[in-house]
Amino acid sequence: MANDDLGRTLRRLRRLASLTQEELAERSGVCVDVIRQLEQRRKHSARLPTLHALANGLGVELTTLLGDPPAVSSTGENDGPRFVAVRRAVMPALGGPEPQPPGPGFSLAVLREQIAEGWTQYHAAEFDTVMKALPDMITDARAATVLGDGDGDARGAGFAALGKALQLAGHVAVRMGKTDLALISLERAIDAADRSADPLLRPIVVNSVAWTYQRQGRLDEALSIALHAADATADGGHTNTADGLKVWGALTMSAATSAARSNDYERAAALMAHAEKEAARVAKLPSGDDSRMVSVFSPSSVRIERVRLAVQYGHPQEALALAKGMRLGKDVPASWRTWLLLDVARAHTDLGDAAGAVKALESLHRVAPTWMQHHTLAVAIVRDLWALPNHPQGLRPLAEFLGVAR
Repeated sequence: MANDDLGRTLRRLRRLASLTQEELAERSGVCVDVIRQLEQRRKHSARLPTLHALANGLGVELTTLLGDPPAVSSTGENDGPRFVAVRRAVMPALGGPEPQPPGPGFSLAVLREQIAEGWTQYHAAEFDTVMKALPDMITDARAATVLGDGDGDARGAGFAALGKALQLAGHVAVRMGKTDLALISLERAIDAADRSADPLLRPIVVNSVAWTYQRQGRLDEALSIALHAADATADGGHTNTADGLKVWGALTMSAATSAARSNDYERAAALMAHAEKEAARVAKLPSGDDSRMVSVFSPSSVRIERVRLAVQYGHPQEALALAKGMRLGKDVPASWRTWLLLDVARAHTDLGDAAGAVKALESLHRVAPTWMQHHTLAVAIVRDLWALPNHPQGLRPLAEFLGVAR
């Protein structure tokens, strides 16, 4: 964690709940020895099912237990001027003026390109750049919803742009630790999607809502809405195109993640097996104009998600076997490559292979240093390795980079 470690947060929340370590163990189903190790800072991280169980036992959201994401300051910097501007764009003043049509120099095609580029920047962890551009994107998209008197196609396209801009704002809000604002933005994105002519936009945004629910520890709701949207996408006949199949696949993988984090690994494995079988069809189907505007789903992304679930559920050897020799397609965003390297590092750590973990982290530092700073898991792994009596070669530069070395 960026500003407070997991052990201190766990101890503080447990005491606020007036629970002993034994009582929290009974409520959460987590071994009391794990709780002791975390609170005594002999262990700096835990698998997500364990963290969810602890949060449930404490009666708090998962984000309360995890604290601010790395690179987000608890001093209020994540509520700085740029983020405040995003908040105002998402939630304009009640009773304020209605949107006005854009000026003569406005181009919907240019706006769509700006939004697509914003998603590329988001996947590269360029959050400050995205926040700078988002307010104008959202304002311009709202103006586009009143384009052309009686021109339903133009207005529908405007609402589609607004939906994607608000979805992007929701994702940035999650990364800044503001899940409530994220849900407000995503709710408004769904409303815009329903007023657009894009039948895939609503399920795309619903998947973002499911992800946000996962961050809040609302796993049953995340699972339910993802499965419902996936079924609706298939029933609507949309899985006969590459874009539609990607949306269905992303929703199915999201449902699998929620199932795994709820300790239902059998259901998660079945969902992932179905997704992996269907992913092979993506390259054979007609695709849309811009893959940046639809969900991520391919054989590579399914394999990455399978690695992640294996790590989370405590199967590190299976995770490393799945990751071995994996070739990632060009359609896999940088953020997904980052998650893979992190999960490989965690799997090596769980197996006691500190050298293997450092090797994976060194690769991550080379290809995605900014993302590394934004991942709680990266900091936690390096802290666990730093606590070892013998530091593996290459660990110190990583520990200094992440602020772990003292």
